[in-house]
Amino acid sequence: MSRLPLVITMGDPAGVGPEIIAKVFRDAPEEARDCFVAGDVAVLRRAASVVGRGQPELPIAMLDAVPQAGEVPPRCMGVLPMGEMAEPPPFGRVQADAGRAAAECVTWAARAALRGEVAGIVTAPLNKEALAAAGIGFPGHTEILQAEAAAWLGKAVAAVPVRMMLANDELRTVLVSIHVSMRDALEAVTGASVLQTLRITHESLARSLGRAPRIGVAGLNPHAGEGGLFGREEIDAIAPAIEAARAEGIDAHGPFAPDTVFMRARSSPAKPGEFDVVVAMYHDQGLIPVKYLGVEKGVNVTLGLPLVRTSPDHGTAFDIAGTGRANPSSLVEAIRQARAMARAQVRHGGF
Repeated sequence: MSRLPLVITMGDPAGVGPEIIAKVFRDAPEEARDCFVAGDVAVLRRAASVVGRGQPELPIAMLDAVPQAGEVPPRCMGVLPMGEMAEPPPFGRVQADAGRAAAECVTWAARAALRGEVAGIVTAPLNKEALAAAGIGFPGHTEILQAEAAAWLGKAVAAVPVRMMLANDELRTVLVSIHVSMRDALEAVTGASVLQTLRITHESLARSLGRAPRIGVAGLNPHAGEGGLFGREEIDAIAPAIEAARAEGIDAHGPFAPDTVFMRARSSPAKPGEFDVVVAMYHDQGLIPVKYLGVEKGVNVTLGLPLVRTSPDHGTAFDIAGTGRANPSSLVEAIRQARAMARAQVRHGGF
């Protein structure tokens, strides 16, 4: 599998996804080696033109099949036509056609990965409003990929639980709930959901680290509830889930005050973090600390899928789309992470 190519999906064609992809193929040919893009050729040609102002334009090679990706020379973008549109859409606007095209690329890539045709998927950013306008029925990548994996496995979606991990070289965090309202996120903090998150985190990171990860668990309430003074979720749900996980051999600790546990887990060249990963109770609790350390370094990883999927940790950036100013660093990190995960799957015999 590690010798198979990675597929990069183009993301929303009205956003910065195609531009950062073009920059990677032009400026980081070693990282783009054995990668190809699933997307609309005209959209990607426009992106190459946008980032090529004042420089030689990035050539594009149209592919007929996945194996041809290995024949594309450096500093040339191999594109398998997908998500085709009548014409490239205007930059920086929510458009149903753009959402449909982006989702089509992700769906194809998921199926290719499940069939074993590619080593993994690296997804450029989607726009959730555009997906909704297109009637896709899923709020983002994670949910699309979960549904595809469930269909492939012949299971109900609920039987293929997934979790979102955001990671950089200093901090990893995994979320109990993802794209739901704050009210629904609070309701999601149950003993069952926390225990399931701990199991997925343990299994996924044990594969990539080659050892059992040390997991720190954030509380939900200020001061982790202060013994029930500020809420009972820690007492009634989180602590029992940690105890049950430890009984299964999972190295989980907490719940800790959420305003300090991320600092305890942060690694530096001088001092490794106390934990390999922090399980956070909801989206912003976990993502703010990682993104504060630098969006350009962060990678979004979906855990629990029978395939490798990573993504930059930023959105479509409609405000700068078409300017050529978007930074491709997070996409470079996502490619590196996907390649490392694919190698780990080979070492440990797959999912």
